[in-house]
Amino acid sequence: MDKQKDKPDTPETPASGKLPMCTCVKDPFLDLPPELRPSAKSTLSALRKVTCPGCGLVYWTNRKTDLCIDCEKKGARLPEANTNQ
Repeated sequence: MDKQKDKPDTPETPASGKLPMCTCVKDPFLDLPPELRPSAKSTLSALRKVTCPGCGLVYWTNRKTDLCIDCEKKGARLPEANTNQ
């Protein structure tokens, strides 16, 4: 009869304790010097810092209006600029 293994089937890890990295994915810019490598886009690039004219709250937004959500829910409106001069 077959003897069963004492150890469960687990992938072997190297003596260093780190798993080997996948060799199929490589950095295409690895050979370039650091100053020529493309930089990652900032997560804040689409946001702008505004102050709500209704309550004075300073916050970051990607919306076109400067009113914060709370003032907009309360029905506050931005003062209209007079374009008939």
